Order: sequence, then C-alpha cells, then structure tokens
Amino acid sequence: MPTDPEPTGPAPTGPEPAAPGPADPEPLIGTHGVAFPGGYTRSTGPVIGRFLTELRDGRLVGVRTASGRVLVPPTEYDPLDGSPVTGDHPGVGPAGTVQTWCWVAEPRPRHPFDRPFAWAAVLLDGADTAMLHALDMGEAAGAEPPRALRAGLRVRPRLRPEAERTGAVTDIACFRPEVTEVRDTGRLDYTVRADPALARYLDAQTEGRILGSRARSGAVYVPPREVDPADGTPVTEEVELPPTGTLTTFSVNHVPDPRAPEVPFVTGYVRLDGADVDLLALVSGVDPARVRPGMRVRAEWLPPEERSRTRPSIRWFVPDPPPDPLREPAPEQEER
Repeated sequence: MPTDPEPTGPAPTGPEPAAPGPADPEPLIGTHGVAFPGGYTRSTGPVIGRFLTELRDGRLVGVRTASGRVLVPPTEYDPLDGSPVTGDHPGVGPAGTVQTWCWVAEPRPRHPFDRPFAWAAVLLDGADTAMLHALDMGEAAGAEPPRALRAGLRVRPRLRPEAERTGAVTDIACFRPEVTEVRDTGRLDYTVRADPALARYLDAQTEGRILGSRARSGAVYVPPREVDPADGTPVTEEVELPPTGTLTTFSVNHVPDPRAPEVPFVTGYVRLDGADVDLLALVSGVDPARVRPGMRVRAEWLPPEERSRTRPSIRWFVPDPPPDPLREPAPEQEER
C-alpha cells in the first residue's frame, strides 16, 4: 500500500492545541478562615481598659472629652476634633433610652439569641453617645417587631453572672425593657347569695318581668330592696316596671367582654320608666358614636331557655324606637 511521505523541514513548536470538550466550569468559591495559633492579644490602653474593668465589676462608665461630652463606649480621642480625652471616667446608666433599632427575625448561629431580637443603639443616662447592643424583647417575640419596640423605649442591661464576666462588652448579656406594668393572671371566685328581694327579682326576670320596690317615701328601687337605704325603714310594696326607660349616662369600652356584642361596646345607666334609681346595663343595636344621654331604650331579653336565676336575663338595652339609618343625620352634621 502506498504510504504518506515522511515530513520534511523543522518540527512544529508550541503547545498542542486543546482537544474540544465541555466549557470550563465556574471557579469554586471556598470557605476560608484565618486562625492565630495561641490567640490574638491586643492592648486595651488606659481608656478602654478602664471601661472593660469597670464592666467586669458590674459598673458602667464613660470618658469625658475636653469639651465636656461623655463618650460611651469610650474612645481615646474626641471623634469630633481628634483631641485627647480627659482622665475623668463618670458613671453612666445603668438605664438608657433606645435611639434606633433593627429587628432580627431570623437569628444567625453566632447571634446572642436563637429567637427573634433587636440590635439597638442605646443612649445610657448621663452619656452623649449611644452604644450598640442586643435588645431582648422576650420569648414571645415573633417575626414581626413587637408594638412596644420603639425609639424612646426605656431599657436596662442584664449583666452576666459575676463568675462568667471576663472584661468584654459581652459581659452585658443584653438590654431589656424596663418594667412598666404587671400582668395579674390571678382569679377570684366567690359566691353571691341573694336576699329574698333579689331572689324574687331574678325569678321574675326568668319570666320576662322586671320587679322593683316602693319605699314609704314613694321612691321606687330596682332591683328591689328589703330596706330603704335613705332612712332604713322596711320596704314591703313590690311593683312591676316596664322594660323601657332613658339612658342617663354611658361609656364606650374598647376592652373585650364576653357579654358584650362586639368591641367597641357601650355600657350605661338606664332609668326605667317609673323608677327612681338607674340600672347598669349593656347598650346595643346602635353605633357607639351615635349614643347620647336621654336616648330612649328598651330591654332585649335572653331567649327563655337561656334565662337563669344566677344572672340577669336582660341581654342588653337597644334604642326605642330603633334608629333609622336613612333619616338619622351623620355625627358631623349633628355637631354643626
């Protein structure tokens, strides 16, 4: 078979051409770290060293500048003009005020908490500069910042136990809001025993009737009384009152109550027709903004199967007659 002739001339030089193949992958970005065998030691100097030493002993101090400002955390120079600070280390705090804050909904592994918290700039009492630290708003805090978290919030530091302090800013475990309220979860159970007059009043209400009592002076009390509170004389005459009356005064409530129709709701005093004292009751069936003293109302009863001698059987009072939204002027028109 014929063969190709041997090549003549000088051999080619240079790199061999790369064989075709897939494109080069993106360069990997690895995880890097810097370690100092034996640790890294930095001299604190007299100013910062004084601050950390006092902090280790449970005290907060700053440093005074030549102009009189108190820096916390302290620096060795005035950041306004670069001049050296003085040797005066006045005490500050421990309480302070939040100047600004940033909510951390998803803490990272090296954060001080494994639940939501805030980073806050806290101006300690007596200081002119704020320090940045963790602010704990409590275990109930969620992904959204609590309503109580705001600029101006008063806070105090929580120091670590003395044996755990090392002279570092982390000797302050965190700041926490000052205590401004106490929530009482206690419960008081008691039994009310009705006297004969009140027992008859409750019995009558289960039948849809309202009883009162007329004293010797002519005054009509509701609920009925055994004794006239004005002069102490016995009351023996019982009268039945209509379920209608006049609202004499009222208040609008914004705290939920299981007996109320909705929030806000109205409580008021109703003077039943023919009575001389007011009856405390709920008011419903009308916009709280339209309630007025002197409004005519009537009782709305619980269904017969829900009535009981252990509580009033009047659910609430409603306007009498009911308000007509087509004819009733708006509140702003009434005020003009």
